[in-house]
Amino acid sequence: QSIAAIFIAQLYGIDLSIWQEIILVLTLMVTSKGIAGVPGVSFVVLLATLGSVGIPLEGLAFIAGVDRILDMARTALNVVGNALAVLVIAKWEHKFDRKKALAYEREVLGKFDKTADQ
Repeated sequence: QSIAAIFIAQLYGIDLSIWQEIILVLTLMVTSKGIAGVPGVSFVVLLATLGSVGIPLEGLAFIAGVDRILDMARTALNVVGNALAVLVIAKWEHKFDRKKALAYEREVLGKFDKTADQ
């Protein structure tokens, strides 16, 4: 979102001071917590952020088409990150059972193979 806000500011020819950039970063740090799991909410966050540093809100129209694709990528990255975090913590605490994980993987892949044959 910070890149989108800076892009919109540059689009309108607005030079952001260092303090405006710091406010932008701090606002995004606060408003973007927990948004990765909610599709399409980045527009709401950008509305709040753009308003806090004086960037015209109409600039969101320029990124509306691209943001949906980026939103899907952010959500996928969040899911992968959460899955990886669970795996790392389980291994760190010696709770990860490799045999059980491989058996589960074979079971799931076997179900996919059966549905592909139908």
